[in-house]
Amino acid sequence: MNTKKDHTNEPFRSKIKRKQNRKEKYRSERGEKSLWFGLGMFGLVGWSVAIPTFIFLAIGIWLDATFQGKISWTLTLLFIGVVLGCLNAWFWIKKESGHDG
Repeated sequence: MNTKKDHTNEPFRSKIKRKQNRKEKYRSERGEKSLWFGLGMFGLVGWSVAIPTFIFLAIGIWLDATFQGKISWTLTLLFIGVVLGCLNAWFWIKKESGHDG
């Protein structure tokens, strides 16, 4: 077994280390988001749409069961909940992306 350390790969290792440092510096300057940040945003968008939708749906079901009328409160409030949820998600994405326009 060879106990001597092989130093023939040192230039290669230093080249790889320089490239890695340059890549990390570039990412930090650009403010590149990680994969986990992207997955978290998917979850945030999903919940910001789902919660208002379910709340308005429950209110609509309760109104339909309590008051008889010509219009369906369930469908009306379901639509309002989806629209409000989408607006909520849009504002979150706009805020997190850093765009003001």
